[in-house]
Amino acid sequence: MSITLASASLPVFEHFLGNLRHLLTKAQADVSARGYDEQALVQFRLAPDMLPFKAQIFIACDAAKLCASRIGGLDAPIFENTENTLAELIGRVDKTIAWLKTVPADAIDGQEAKEITIPVGKNRTLTMRAEDYLKTWALPNMFFHITTAYDILRHNGVVLGKADYLAGAAA
Repeated sequence: MSITLASASLPVFEHFLGNLRHLLTKAQADVSARGYDEQALVQFRLAPDMLPFKAQIFIACDAAKLCASRIGGLDAPIFENTENTLAELIGRVDKTIAWLKTVPADAIDGQEAKEITIPVGKNRTLTMRAEDYLKTWALPNMFFHITTAYDILRHNGVVLGKADYLAGAAA
């Protein structure tokens, strides 16, 4: 079987968002075990000019759902970015994965040459072919924000390892 846009995107998005969910459940367990305010994690930034932890979750989810919707010409669900607890962030990941599971492969497959225009910053856009968008923007963007979330949790003492990032609950 050859690789298609759907096979290169949907299962990857679902797998790594599932792993992100696993990281969030481990963070919940850490908060409970060590007895601190979960807002220490939810609001944490690695640097003053970086977005907080919760925004890393928002953007990782949005990278996946917007990619599938843009390539497939589908209406993605709109999330208001109001999640402020680890449980709510897990819910955000769950809703994103649930929506991705409804995306028909045939909406994405065969769209490699489709022109996709995305906002870049506040005043610019970028246009590229759907295949390039998936490979050089959407997947790396999701991975970047999941990695940043992982790093924030590790920095704050949540016991995580590479297997948690790569294999999630199967680790």
